[in-house]
Amino acid sequence: MADELLPGPDADAGVSDAAVSDAAVSGAAVAARAAKAALRARLLAARTRRDAAERAYAARALGAALGALPELAEARTVAAYVPVGSEPGPADLAAVLAGSGRRVLLPVLLADNDLDWAVYDGPASLLAAARGLREPGGRRLGPNAVADADLVVVPGLAVDRHGMRLGRGGGSYDRALARLAPGAFTAVLLYDGELLEAVPAEPHDRPVRAALLPERTVRFGPEYVRPASD
Repeated sequence: MADELLPGPDADAGVSDAAVSDAAVSGAAVAARAAKAALRARLLAARTRRDAAERAYAARALGAALGALPELAEARTVAAYVPVGSEPGPADLAAVLAGSGRRVLLPVLLADNDLDWAVYDGPASLLAAARGLREPGGRRLGPNAVADADLVVVPGLAVDRHGMRLGRGGGSYDRALARLAPGAFTAVLLYDGELLEAVPAEPHDRPVRAALLPERTVRFGPEYVRPASD
């Protein structure tokens, strides 16, 4: 499976804060949130229509794509999550990542939607949690523990051709991504059809460096200029 590299947008695509009024910024934020909500609903509905065979194929293919990442081979600590419901990726994602003695951190959702982290210690260490999640039952390491990760695999509903990710709206992973070390490699797992030309973005949104789809791995250019409408 060949990687595809997509460049970031031109460096002069943005505008200065002084060029827009507070009212315009506020209006753009409202519009972005409404656009996100509409796109999120459409993508979630599409995921529920995918049959079991398609999901199983995607899980196998994404597991293989992860295993082929050179960044995984070089990583000593990986942060990831446990796919649930219609989320793409192998159900045993943590086990796939834990080979060769790697340390795998899994999230624990906090009351304010931030993420704490604990070490994955095998399938028996995963416990049922709120919102249908499965979380590690070990000692919590604090939200800043994700800064130790060399590779971070995040969930998402879509990503655009500049690496901007659309999540479920809680902001959990944008906060986590903001804590990463500068050299950390970030990737999102998606179904075919979830790489879009553009997704709505707000100032707190964080791009990822790669999208893994069943048929290809797409890498994004390092530069990102936020759209002028933000």
